[in-house]
Amino acid sequence: MTVTVSYLVMYAPEELRAKYPDDPRLQIQPVSPPRWQFNQSMYRRIGADWYWQEKRDWPDDRWREYAEAPGLHTFAASYAGEPAGYFELRHDPHGGIEIVYFGLLAAFIGKGLGGAMLGRALQHAWALGPERVWVHTCTLDHPAALANYEARGMRIYRTAIETLTGND
Repeated sequence: MTVTVSYLVMYAPEELRAKYPDDPRLQIQPVSPPRWQFNQSMYRRIGADWYWQEKRDWPDDRWREYAEAPGLHTFAASYAGEPAGYFELRHDPHGGIEIVYFGLLAAFIGKGLGGAMLGRALQHAWALGPERVWVHTCTLDHPAALANYEARGMRIYRTAIETLTGND
């Protein structure tokens, strides 16, 4: 299977075109202290619909090491008190912050929450003081993912065609 991967970047917090949630039922909180079970659960539940395969079969000890690693920041989104999604931010070795994972659970897609959640993810990323914030998305992700990143002010700096195997 081939996919198109788009790499997007933002170089200054002033480039952010935030979409502020007009629904107070959407809440976003840091997961602190880290809870590897949360990362694992969200990755598996959200990723099942979008071909997230890389970490699917990780053992618990690897998940613990991943979630508790210095430089990884996990945030939980809830809607009316129910878990709705999450995002992970990670320091990269070049002074940037990567949005590693970003997603909503299926029941919350199509409710207008993605733009507000991404705006908050970018605000949290910039609060960490990076030189840039970046993300990659592909044609297997939600059809609105790329448009959401661009609508928040991120711009494509590279695209690539990749061939996935059953192990990706």
